[in-house]
Amino acid sequence: MKRLFLALWVSLFCNTLIGAEHPSWSGIYPHLASFNDEHECGTGALVPWAGKLWFLTYAPHKPFGSASDKLYSLTPELALTIHPESIGGTPANRMIHRESAQLFIGPYAIDKKGAVRVLPYESMPGRPTGNARHLTDPANKIYCASMEEGFYEIDVKSLAVKTLYRDNHLVTGERTRKTDAPSAKLPGDHGKGLYSGQGVLVYANNGEKGSEAMQNPFTTSGCLAEWDGKSWTVIRRNQFTEVTGPGGITGNPNPITDPIWAIGWDARSLILMTREAGTWHPFRLPKSSHTYDGAHGWNTEWPRIRDIGEEDLLMTMHGMFWRFPKNFSSRNNRGLAPRSSYLKVVGDFCRWQDRIALGCDDATRSVFSNRRKAKDRIAETQSQSNLWFLQPAHLDELGPVSARGGVWLKDDVKRGTVSEPMLLNGFARRSVSLTHEGERPAIMTLQILRGEKWVKVQSASIKPGKALWFDLTEESKGCHWIRVRAESTIVGATAWFALSNPDRRGLFSTEIANGIARPTTRPVTGGIIRPRGENKRTLHFAARTSTKDGPVDLGYYELGSDMNLRRVDDPETHQWLKEKNTIKTGHLSADYASVIFVNDRGERFRLPRSRQNFLPEGLLGPERLDREVSTERDLFNAFGTLYELPADNAGGFARIRPITTHNRRITDFCSYRGLLVLSGIAADAPPSNNHIIRSHDGKTALWVGAIDDLWKFGKPHGTGGPWRRTMVEAMVPSDPFLMNGFDQRTLSLLHNSPDQKAVKFTIELDLDGTGYWKPFKDFLLPSGNAMTYRFPSALQAYWIRFVASEITKATATLTYN
Repeated sequence: MKRLFLALWVSLFCNTLIGAEHPSWSGIYPHLASFNDEHECGTGALVPWAGKLWFLTYAPHKPFGSASDKLYSLTPELALTIHPESIGGTPANRMIHRESAQLFIGPYAIDKKGAVRVLPYESMPGRPTGNARHLTDPANKIYCASMEEGFYEIDVKSLAVKTLYRDNHLVTGERTRKTDAPSAKLPGDHGKGLYSGQGVLVYANNGEKGSEAMQNPFTTSGCLAEWDGKSWTVIRRNQFTEVTGPGGITGNPNPITDPIWAIGWDARSLILMTREAGTWHPFRLPKSSHTYDGAHGWNTEWPRIRDIGEEDLLMTMHGMFWRFPKNFSSRNNRGLAPRSSYLKVVGDFCRWQDRIALGCDDATRSVFSNRRKAKDRIAETQSQSNLWFLQPAHLDELGPVSARGGVWLKDDVKRGTVSEPMLLNGFARRSVSLTHEGERPAIMTLQILRGEKWVKVQSASIKPGKALWFDLTEESKGCHWIRVRAESTIVGATAWFALSNPDRRGLFSTEIANGIARPTTRPVTGGIIRPRGENKRTLHFAARTSTKDGPVDLGYYELGSDMNLRRVDDPETHQWLKEKNTIKTGHLSADYASVIFVNDRGERFRLPRSRQNFLPEGLLGPERLDREVSTERDLFNAFGTLYELPADNAGGFARIRPITTHNRRITDFCSYRGLLVLSGIAADAPPSNNHIIRSHDGKTALWVGAIDDLWKFGKPHGTGGPWRRTMVEAMVPSDPFLMNGFDQRTLSLLHNSPDQKAVKFTIELDLDGTGYWKPFKDFLLPSGNAMTYRFPSALQAYWIRFVASEITKATATLTYN
């Protein structure tokens, strides 16, 4: 009983203590925002140590330090200290060295009393990305690796540094100098993870240099390699990020026998590797988000696997929180499962007090290569990020669990080849599409792991040019893994899985969105919003209001760290804000069938309407279509639905996915101090919603929250299609219509042929979001007749299109609800 009372007291104390004196919105405290003077300000690492939470920020490319990036520490009362020893740079490494009782984080060593020592970049140049325990003298030395293959040995007492392999900046960078240290000469670029055990040091990078990698996400890229103290061995030529083990940031307690885990990806799916007794074993997981793709490696910060004080570890990878068993191995492979999807960009996370603290990468001064014509050119702001505190239970309550990926994707495989296993566990709906590019029928067998044996569940012969789709939901129930076997030599084999759970959200928003303007709201206020540059650290707002004669200016307002929205008499800045941050029009259109978008390559795509009477402009005029709100990821706001939009070098519009159908008149949106800010608020917004920040003069307001609050704005839904009473030509495919991310999909199809003939309609699906179209189903429909078809719940595809066998006037309408 005493234990119970103590636990309750600690819980109450922690809940009261953290942030008691500071306002927060959805776990984000504006006063904790970090800023720098660089093109990016991400959170590279955060670790509880010496009674505080330590974290640091990074600039995008600073191998010799940066003046405005800092080392921070945070007390339980959320008092923030910026440490004067800060030397900046691009650090993301962290490790607790048990024997010396020190935290090594970035270029700093911090003892158990919180005293900070510095490892200057002059002695250890590069962008430090990982630390690891030493192979032969772990009590006295550690390793540090840089993103450009610099490998160093550090004496934990004196902090003396020995260069094992030179950082590439020393021979190709802005501060070249002579060095006798050898080069590791590893393929790939953009180092990420480092870990040691089983007699080797393991290093991962997730990028590639060159113009092809900057544009094509399917370029060969990245590397997983190991070093035995003498030479390097490349294990796998794919993009890899995290390398760790059961010991986490303190190192494996039994380094000879404990496994080492590495996570990465390729064009097909995520890759999980586990090293046991000197042998690597591969597994595959589906991708929730494609915004992390990109052969250059920039779009993926530092996915991690960490202990958060629960029975399982927490893994972040490609926009999904994953439950990762502490004892995961090639034989003990049960329990790995998805928890929820998220929109934030997370660099590191840990348990802090009663919360999960996540260090994010929220807003860049520049959008790097993430540009497109539909995206307005916002005047340069200031890079900034923040921490995000979540209750542990919230890790299961964010976005819906939905992912897809392949074990083969247009791969030539020999007879008898068995694919790597794909994860099924944690997904209630399971399906696979099998196809190939050969000129003869191909035979594939699906096998599931029951206990320790692989058991056949399906065997199929696939004709040339065709695809077979299987619902595996019932047949694979209780099984955690599936694989595919080639029963014949196959040219261009594809085995593509779609895995999801039912989206339990309602069609309408929760109370969190109350006060954001609806189409029928009158009057409404809104306008252009922008985080300011030049270290002003405020957000400015050109407010307007609706009148019967059209929108009129209300004035110029600013929002600061205290989250007070004040009117400011500054006509010059007000005019500059309106002129330099305009909302463009003309990039999105609609006809009677659906919403139409044409990308920079001239490719046409169609999206559903949220409601038929949702007009392209609201009472305040044009509304922001496309804006980056998490580093190198966009929100795309089209006719009442918000979408996650990857950069073009990560797949672009073809891999868009819906987040929410909000049916609100959102005038503008941006990221500020880690918060998502929306303009477009009803004049009579309810005072009970604390996400509405009202101006001091009572004339206008803004909505603030976390970007992942958008999951609560309503389930994606809508209606539309490529044809509506459209004259279609024979054997000419329709425009693609979005299918990805929508639930409960029903097709209504009808036509009127000029000669009253029956027409065959073929449904084609884009399997992987690259325009890889394959036939799914045929319907022979008499002229003048209509039919309805409900798609299986387990079926997922990125896009759908239709082909008619004859000239006819056709309507193809899809209803998603």
